[in-house]
Amino acid sequence: MSKQMKLIITQLVFLSLMAAVLHAGETQWLAVGDLHSWFHSAGCEIEVGRTHQTTDQQDGLRWPAQYRYQDTEAAKALWIGCKNYNDPIAGKVYSYKVVHAGPRVLDEQSEMMTQEFKLYGKFNHPLVYVDKTPSSKLDFMETVNEVKETLPADRVLVNIVNTSIGITMKRTIYAFARKDHSNYFIYDYVFTNTGIIDAAGTVNAQTLEDVVFYWQFRYAMTREACSYGLSWMPQSATWGNNTMNDAIYTHPTTGQPFRALISWNGKHSKWGGPGDNIGGPNYLGDGHLGAAQFDGIVTLHADKSTSDPSDDITQPSTTWELDSDASITYGNSQFNASSMTAEYAQMTSGRPAQSHAERVGSGFADSYGSAGGYSTTAGYGPYTMAPGDSIHIVLAEGVSGLSREMCYLVGGKWVTQTGPFNLPDGGQATGSTAANDYKNAWVFTGRDSLIKTFDMAAENYASGYNLPSPPPPPDQFNVSSGGDRIILDWSTSAEGWTGEHGNKFNGYRIYRAIHQPDTSYQKIFECGPGTNHPELVNRYDDTGAIRGFDYYYYITSIDDGSTADGVLESSKFYTMTNTPAHLLRPAGTKLEDIRIVPNPFNIRARDLQFGISAPDRIMFYNIPPFCEIKIYTERGDLIKTLIHDNGSGDEAWNSVTSSRQVVVSGIYIAYIKVTEDYVDGSGKKLFTKGESIIKKLAIIR
Repeated sequence: MSKQMKLIITQLVFLSLMAAVLHAGETQWLAVGDLHSWFHSAGCEIEVGRTHQTTDQQDGLRWPAQYRYQDTEAAKALWIGCKNYNDPIAGKVYSYKVVHAGPRVLDEQSEMMTQEFKLYGKFNHPLVYVDKTPSSKLDFMETVNEVKETLPADRVLVNIVNTSIGITMKRTIYAFARKDHSNYFIYDYVFTNTGIIDAAGTVNAQTLEDVVFYWQFRYAMTREACSYGLSWMPQSATWGNNTMNDAIYTHPTTGQPFRALISWNGKHSKWGGPGDNIGGPNYLGDGHLGAAQFDGIVTLHADKSTSDPSDDITQPSTTWELDSDASITYGNSQFNASSMTAEYAQMTSGRPAQSHAERVGSGFADSYGSAGGYSTTAGYGPYTMAPGDSIHIVLAEGVSGLSREMCYLVGGKWVTQTGPFNLPDGGQATGSTAANDYKNAWVFTGRDSLIKTFDMAAENYASGYNLPSPPPPPDQFNVSSGGDRIILDWSTSAEGWTGEHGNKFNGYRIYRAIHQPDTSYQKIFECGPGTNHPELVNRYDDTGAIRGFDYYYYITSIDDGSTADGVLESSKFYTMTNTPAHLLRPAGTKLEDIRIVPNPFNIRARDLQFGISAPDRIMFYNIPPFCEIKIYTERGDLIKTLIHDNGSGDEAWNSVTSSRQVVVSGIYIAYIKVTEDYVDGSGKKLFTKGESIIKKLAIIR
């Protein structure tokens, strides 16, 4: 063993001994690009391993992450195995030794022992406030442990895990916020035979024979269409019962070796709608496609051996799919010899003559052998690893498919059977199955999109992550509800930024959504040289907002477009607000001017009143700046008390009682009492504490 290898092992042993507090159960999100997912400190993301709730069967790999319920991940596993392992813990030699992280079992105390779990960022996520209240999802989704402006990616998650087989894994995960690189993660693994086998740092130095690194990826597209989302797909789609898995060994365009595993939502025999369920169309509603995503992994590098770090294009050596309900996916134990023998046999089962998808063909994927469906797998090896030896494997995992807008367009035409059905190749679908053929043709363009995503990841990795970066967003963004406008202001922190490729900060863009944050945003303002507002500013007044509606915003920084990649823009997720801003009225001046809108409230017109963001909203306008509103039934029962203390002239009531029951049809009495004296700017007293007025309102349901 070389002195350098001995030094590496000594350092890792020291880290193990110094790790007084392990990161058991710790998770971290990468959520700055269009693909969001969580990662576990033990080195792999097992089934419901983040919340341990069955309702989170599909949790992670959210794309496009701007919208609700876009989760496509059901479970993952990483198994590491070898032959003829002399196990000092068991006091015996195992013909086959396997340690496990997932898909259902995880032993963080004695099998997968976390040593480091640290998130690095090029910059921290900004402070985002709406009406002085923190309003960024990133406040809750990530904790940046250290800022490094020279990082090769927007976020880098470093995870070191010792395993009881004596192999230490270093997993480095790269996440990119650039639009064309924002839907994949790159996973860089270095596996080293350190001999460390327990939390105390005990070293069991031995050469490991025929080592195999084996991953399982269980995809289920997607939560939106399934049981824990909006529930129009059959229940078993929730755990991937109808997922199709394909293996691609030759690039379809270049003809070069290509090592990709691709999964999608296949046909389901229990589909209740017309045609088929490819793309997961909402046949019970507007038809939009709720499962048009294609998920998968691509191998970017795998060492030939511990002494030859060149890329081995024959890896992964195993790509057989695995029955997700197979007995070897339950109750895994590193001391059960017969189970480990079966596991190792699966890990080294090779490449099938036909992929799972080819064998299922045009049939129902859920009827192919297993009620649990199948996971796609990738096994690398076998490798001989002497003490100190390392193996380097690099994977990229991505999600792609139709844009959200196309999901609505294609699904809408499908559900209404409204042509013409223009196909991606320029032709037209005709005949009795035209709408279904049209839908499926567009959905399967997602396969090509995912291959392009893999190409982008490969190009990025080959360049040494030498991508031009967009400028950072402002480090603070404030949104303030006002009486006749919504005011946005932000810091100047991004100004003066220059990237490593010479591109420079050049301005800001502001985007707005109405009603809810998981919808399409429209650009409403841009400033900086070359824009319609060349003067750089740090405030924007949204005077186009309409009273009674909810608004959501984000701000981005843009560069000068001086690189070959054109104008680069910071990620929307850094500053996207998750609580609404809305117009506030100036305080009223007379109790007699108070209005209740709508009055009467009619449920049949709910969408025409304050829209989908607040269909049950009733507004009190021109009220005193500080008052109490008590709402009674016609017979005098108090059902709700509203405390108004923000100094405005508006207060909203969402038609529910203090016990959270929706009110029924009837006449209601609103008793409005001033709670503080109020004097206007000229010194005139407008309201006196204790004065009151009674108003009636009608509700029709």
